[in-house]
Amino acid sequence: MSGVLMSGVAGGRSLGRRFGWLWAAYAVSTFGTRLAFDAFPLIAVVVLDAGPARVAALAAAGLAVGAVVAVPLGPWVEFRRKRPVMVATDLVRCAVLLSVPVAYVSGRLGFAQLLVVSVVVAAADITFRAAAGSCLKTLVGPGDLLTANGRFEATAWTATMLGPPVGGAAIGVFGPVVTVAVDAVSHLLSALGIRAIGGGEPRPHRTGAPSRLRAGELLDGWRYFLTSPGLRPLFLNTVLVNGLIMATTPLLAVLMLADLGFAPWQYGLAFAVPCAGGLIGSRMAQPLVARFGEHRVLTTSGVLRVCWPVGLAFVRPGGAGLALVMAVEFGLITSMGVFNPVFATRRLELTPPDRVVRTLSAWSVSGKLTTAALIAVWGLLAGLTGPRTAIALAGVLLLATPLLLPRHDHARTAGGRP
Repeated sequence: MSGVLMSGVAGGRSLGRRFGWLWAAYAVSTFGTRLAFDAFPLIAVVVLDAGPARVAALAAAGLAVGAVVAVPLGPWVEFRRKRPVMVATDLVRCAVLLSVPVAYVSGRLGFAQLLVVSVVVAAADITFRAAAGSCLKTLVGPGDLLTANGRFEATAWTATMLGPPVGGAAIGVFGPVVTVAVDAVSHLLSALGIRAIGGGEPRPHRTGAPSRLRAGELLDGWRYFLTSPGLRPLFLNTVLVNGLIMATTPLLAVLMLADLGFAPWQYGLAFAVPCAGGLIGSRMAQPLVARFGEHRVLTTSGVLRVCWPVGLAFVRPGGAGLALVMAVEFGLITSMGVFNPVFATRRLELTPPDRVVRTLSAWSVSGKLTTAALIAVWGLLAGLTGPRTAIALAGVLLLATPLLLPRHDHARTAGGRP
């Protein structure tokens, strides 16, 4: 079933039944999440009459507090079987998300509940993704990691292209909480897919002295990639690039919808159509690596992806402005479609199996905290200078981020340490 489900998203040879179930689980939960894109801010505004400050606080809390809550979970998960953890986090997300429509129907939905659900979902998401990275590394061989990550990337961009428009239509017909309910069910289906992977999963063993490791293992993920000459530049580059791109997203919404008078459907179209570039880029990644090598593709696509956002500062009203946004987003997303699976593969290659969860958890926590901070800073900057100037500044800073990319293709040992 999973092979048939995915064959239309990204072709190519099969990576086996067990990977097929993992991919199917990822696909269904990703589509559910994209379907519910921006559902919480919408509910806060439409149902709870929340103002801009409370809506911003809701978005920031989900990133920042959820990331902090996830910090101790990485070391805890590292030495446990990963698939039961993934099933548990799926079920937790299903339960807390279902509480929103239940509370809405009963007339008891409040802002505090949305806040708590945002935090729990964010923490569970970080933990799930870290465990999934470790699980992937056991299901496919080293030579198939790029193929697998390319299929995940293609699935993510397909969901991003289709989910928000369908979700918006569903909200218009069925009300503001329907997409949250669908998202909850998608995590339940994901849990069933992970259970269907089957096969044994040995329990990981601690290495070294347990007492000494427990004292410092909360920081072990950061310690590993910050001291790795192969991972440290990738970490600094990706966290800063992603944070700066996300920091301009709400400012672009204000610029296009409030200042330039674009209709909401035009704003949605400007970001839905370019997602086709993600499909193109993810399909190009493996052939490019086969021809030019992993390191060259990583650095070239890493440079290309930051050349586009500064163009958003020049958007104007009308059809020409809409075309400019779509062209910039298409170039950005296509470049990201190439970069992301190559980056994800390199990160797994450079991380030994007994450190994957801690490394990915610490990486995600840092990324979410950085993004939350940059969103807040750029919001203040836009208040002082206007959204166009703030977007331009972020674009200029992005042009400097390739200096943080790794300049050398570090040799990797059998254990994965550069």
